[in-house]
Amino acid sequence: MTSSAAADPAFDTGTPWEGGDGAAQILTRAHQLTKPLLRAAVDTLPAELRLPIGYHLGWWNAAGVAAVAESGKGLRPALVLASARAAGKRGDSEWSTGAVHAAAAIELVHNFTLIHDDVMDGDEMRRGRPTVWRVWGIDDAVLAGDAMHGLAIWTLAGAPIAALSGIARLEEAVIELCLGQHSDCAAETKTEVTLDECLETLQHKTGALLGCACAMGALCAGARPDEVEAMDHFGRELGLAFQLVDDLMGIWGDPARTGKPVGNDLLRHKRSLPVVVALESGTAAGREFAELYCSGEPLDGQSAVRAADLIARAGGRRWAQAESIRHVRAAKSRISGYGGRAKDLMQLADCVVERDH
Repeated sequence: MTSSAAADPAFDTGTPWEGGDGAAQILTRAHQLTKPLLRAAVDTLPAELRLPIGYHLGWWNAAGVAAVAESGKGLRPALVLASARAAGKRGDSEWSTGAVHAAAAIELVHNFTLIHDDVMDGDEMRRGRPTVWRVWGIDDAVLAGDAMHGLAIWTLAGAPIAALSGIARLEEAVIELCLGQHSDCAAETKTEVTLDECLETLQHKTGALLGCACAMGALCAGARPDEVEAMDHFGRELGLAFQLVDDLMGIWGDPARTGKPVGNDLLRHKRSLPVVVALESGTAAGREFAELYCSGEPLDGQSAVRAADLIARAGGRRWAQAESIRHVRAAKSRISGYGGRAKDLMQLADCVVERDH
């Protein structure tokens, strides 16, 4: 496969990040810039792989008929582009074209991990629709994820600048993400998991890819090594905040927004951060919660509601909310020197903790 997108005027994006955009507009703009490249990449695949991947991305239904479905917020590609803007020169179409390739590659990697996550976790619903493995089976779901990983590297190789360094950075993040997923799966068989262990796992599983997204934006803008590392640290802090909010939504989120049942994480006995904080709280509510959650008995909807209440009373919900805000502030401190050029990054950071939970 060869990529012609770099030479296509449609991808010569000029200055895609003019000021005044709110977070929703920033995300929309990133989606508009990356979707043509994503479609072009996916369209190169054999039909057997193209169908489940396009379904997962919300482009069509299981029969391949065009449909409008939830395809995720697109935070990671938006971070690539916003980081490139902060670290680069306004109006430099060369870096912005490369950043679009990097943004599309990051989105492909993120979605391949989601398909594999659903297989490993046994999740049957994502974004309000049956997951890929539920429709096509586990084997084809794994292969679809693998194909998306391959497409990500192919797409990034077409970037006009920073291709090789970007590929190396992305693959390092994938390896770290795999380590985080390994630790997360291993934790499900442990009788005890400490808060420090959970935080280290999430630094790998969630922080690595968000850090990579921001670092790759800086790489595409030709930033200095210290600037690239600062962007990486910004993304990692933001990743922890993002996961904390995800954990809150996994327990108290609205199914209409999450696409999953009420208390989905509790029904799966997941050791999310609010859960571990409650278990370690030493409170009466925490002890009562431990008796319920660690008994080995499956939870139904009613007992999941009770468990959520006990976690909140034990301080797990309040702690997670406070920590998400703290990590966003820590992230912002990493890029305070960029001034107005980092405005889009600041707005994206705020939207991480402003999701409904």
